Amino acid sequence: MANATQSVLGALNKAVSSTGGSVAYDTKYATYLKLFSGELFKAYESATIARDTVQRRTLKNGKSLQFIFTGRMQAAYHEPGTPILGSGDPPVAEKTIQCDDLLISSAFVYDLDETLAHYSLRSEISAKIGHALAEAYDKKVFRVIALAARAAHPITAAPGPEPGGTQIKLGSGKEYDAQALVDGFFEAASVLDEKNVPKTGRTAVLSPRQYYALVSQVSTNILNRDYGNGQGNLNSGEGLYEIAGIQIRRSNNLPFLAGTVNAEAGENNTYNGDFSNSCGLIYQRDAAGIVEAIGPQVQVTGGDVSVLYQGDVMVGRLAMGADTLNPAAAIEFLNTA
Repeated sequence: MANATQSVLGALNKAVSSTGGSVAYDTKYATYLKLFSGELFKAYESATIARDTVQRRTLKNGKSLQFIFTGRMQAAYHEPGTPILGSGDPPVAEKTIQCDDLLISSAFVYDLDETLAHYSLRSEISAKIGHALAEAYDKKVFRVIALAARAAHPITAAPGPEPGGTQIKLGSGKEYDAQALVDGFFEAASVLDEKNVPKTGRTAVLSPRQYYALVSQVSTNILNRDYGNGQGNLNSGEGLYEIAGIQIRRSNNLPFLAGTVNAEAGENNTYNGDFSNSCGLIYQRDAAGIVEAIGPQVQVTGGDVSVLYQGDVMVGRLAMGADTLNPAAAIEFLNTA
């Protein structure tokens, strides 16, 4: 009986031919997959901000992960001759973060469209898929941080209770006022210091318009050369990296004056809330945690699917979840008095 190769309809990441050219066909699609994966990862890494600014762990063999954090301990004088048996365990809180359902972004690439295009259609689509995944990722995490700023700390045992989150009011309609923002930064730094939040890993996320307001309104302290600050470049609109030791990032994925955001099917953590007055975040990396079960991946159909539909489906996917950890490390700006 002659050997036969059975082709699998809809096989992902693999192209199997029923002819003798299967090896070449597999190699072709393996090359495609590497190229598209590279384009997606490049776009994803350049677009996401939140991923590397909070606690992040990889989830394996389970649906959730536990994050542990402890409260303060006390010191006392030792009495001579008294054995040291420990003054008790530190207060501990455990936070379980669930993995949300699989998040996907996909597109169908018609062979004829790709042939007639004057540019690399698949590369463009891969980049768009990467941006879509990064946007969804950051929106979740930033909403979680805003909610953390409104939460009480879960540790209430002595010598606590530990401090919760903080909201700073910039003033009514002052979300783009540079001086109000600068004052908000220094107030935030003071609050974090008073809560003994580590100075390392502090990040601020503003809307692009807020960021450029800081750069352009040169009368404020942030660009006042007499104040000892050489940051900011009006020609490029860049160069403003930090205020009060807090690194500045800008993003369109903040819940910026977003109104009420409702929960969506597939979410296993809390991301919904009223963000009508929310206009910026300052946080330290312990404010929130992320679990990742599937990092950003690319899948491409091949074989019979390509022949049957004269094109390929490109799928980008990831599975993650986020939730609050230490509310003391989260601060939310509000445009209220």
